[in-house]
Amino acid sequence: MTHRWPFIHHVTFIASDLEASTRFYTAALKPLGVVGEAADGGAEFWEEELDTPSFGLYPAGDATVTRGAHIAFTARDRASVDAFYEAALAAGGTSRHEPRLWPEYGAYCAFVDDPDGNNIEVVCKEQA
Repeated sequence: MTHRWPFIHHVTFIASDLEASTRFYTAALKPLGVVGEAADGGAEFWEEELDTPSFGLYPAGDATVTRGAHIAFTARDRASVDAFYEAALAAGGTSRHEPRLWPEYGAYCAFVDDPDGNNIEVVCKEQA
């Protein structure tokens, strides 16, 4: 029997303002069933009942702030994409693309910039 492993175990962004970024991601990812908590001076986020893949935020300190990165989170349905988009904007995100069907990708997606200018996408694949 083959066990499916996640392609990516975890991703971490370095935030210029950890508190603002934690508020943003907590609100924006909640509609996707993603939860988070403070961890080791930062914040970690994961799907309920799964510990990987995960997403982390840590303060810059002497490190370079993550800017201009692109990450896509998976949504189960269009309503979750829409809810992410509204929650992300309400939590300080900036719209890149409103939720819509992208036929070239076979997916319903929305794109928002996080507080540091990273391109955050939520995607619901609809076609193979």
